Amino acid sequence: MSIIICSVIYMRARMPTEPKLLEPSSCRPFSTECKALLPGTEEGVEWYRRDCQVESYILNSRIQCSKLIGDLHFITRPLSREEEDYPLAFIVTVHKELELFVRLLRAIYNPQNVYCIHVDNKASSEYKAAVLKLVGCFKNTFLSSYSETVTYAGFSRLQADFHCMKDLAQSKIGWRKVMNLCGQDFPVKSNLELVRYMQSKEWRDRNMTPGVKQPVSMRHRTQLQHREIMGSHVALTGLGLKKGPPPHNLQVYFGTAYYALTREFVDFVLKSPIARDLLEWSKDTFSPDEHYWVTLSHIKEAPGSHLDGGWEGDVRSIKWRDQEGTTHSGCKGHYVRDICIYGVEDLPWIINRNSMFANKFERDTFPEALDCLEQWHRTKVLNQATVSIEPSWLLATQSNSSRSYFNSTAGA
Repeated sequence: MSIIICSVIYMRARMPTEPKLLEPSSCRPFSTECKALLPGTEEGVEWYRRDCQVESYILNSRIQCSKLIGDLHFITRPLSREEEDYPLAFIVTVHKELELFVRLLRAIYNPQNVYCIHVDNKASSEYKAAVLKLVGCFKNTFLSSYSETVTYAGFSRLQADFHCMKDLAQSKIGWRKVMNLCGQDFPVKSNLELVRYMQSKEWRDRNMTPGVKQPVSMRHRTQLQHREIMGSHVALTGLGLKKGPPPHNLQVYFGTAYYALTREFVDFVLKSPIARDLLEWSKDTFSPDEHYWVTLSHIKEAPGSHLDGGWEGDVRSIKWRDQEGTTHSGCKGHYVRDICIYGVEDLPWIINRNSMFANKFERDTFPEALDCLEQWHRTKVLNQATVSIEPSWLLATQSNSSRSYFNSTAGA
């Protein structure tokens, strides 16, 4: 008996200790406002997050990919046949906030999809190495073949998406539609809801490129020549020269830089002389990603086009400062470049809108907002699954029962 006891003690001593990532006691608790949004929260119930040091874990860990994927709670199997039969593609452009990127990728990741990650050339070498390390753990996730030094409102931002589109066009995964994201986005719809939204009657064979004919107030963007100060800003050329008209007598549209595009449209963009000429013409415009996609999506030659399309398509929940009092009642976090950095009190508005994604979040200023939306989103994802739930997919557990949240919802 003493030999057995000593053997057990020895085995426990030899077992590797859990990384700090998984220590609930070190995690920031959910706020009272957040608990009110989480399903299954009863009086006296406490939620405990299972990871809260994601960035340091990625930067410092030398463990194998299989353990990394489990410790970071990535979903490792398709959650339904419906999702498996309709693969999606994602373009993610990042340059900072490593933790936000990891949590974003974790939230949108499914093994049947495909992911192209564009890392800005101006990102630190440490950041690039960490992203490469994580991406290398997944067969369906890769870095773009070419990296731009992205400038806000510059042509380089449009080029970053183009590089990924060229790579995705070569993918053997039969993805149906592609969506673009930045590192400060976070999903609101689950992957299943995205699939159903993309296959809905309104969007089944169409591109989602919200926008309208270019307003007079926006014409300076494309009528005057601009130049990109690499990695800094976009400015008018010194002489303020006027540009020539757009090629092929195209009507220029103005819209969002975010989209959901059919694979056939992507092929058109990469091969069509119309698309190539518009791309060349757009090089010295201001924020060309806000006119390029939506303009092409309004010509009859383009697959999935919608000639009469307007602002339809719930691609993003964004609180713009100038829309305060109309589309929203104000930013509970703070504004940066007239866009709200969300606080936790903004989440009911985000959840009620139920757009595909929400923008923007920051880790250092209002971390509780992302903590809460992330848990709310993962709970919804797992509740919709038609397969058995792996314990490693849980981001949090409850404290008032010997059963984890997984055990109480696995049969739901």
